[in-house]
Amino acid sequence: MQLKHELWEDKDGLFTFVLSGPMGEEARSQIAPGARMIWEVEANSYFEAMTLYYQRMGWGRYTTEHEWDYQPYPLEWWQKQNPGKEPPK
Repeated sequence: MQLKHELWEDKDGLFTFVLSGPMGEEARSQIAPGARMIWEVEANSYFEAMTLYYQRMGWGRYTTEHEWDYQPYPLEWWQKQNPGKEPPK
């Protein structure tokens, strides 16, 4: 299941990368007023999302020691992000 992620930049040039929708609400509430969303991307796993984020930021290759990072996002998370929609086949 692909989930949407957002990259936000505040007026001081600080970045925040969060899940779109309800699962990212708490993180977005911590972003300074006046910040703007500068990029949106979809990914199948945390590893894929972070890999794309690192590429976007020019930070080189994302690595992790956590096996769960490679696991596909669960259907339940997709449903939270897309209430009332049918999951893709």
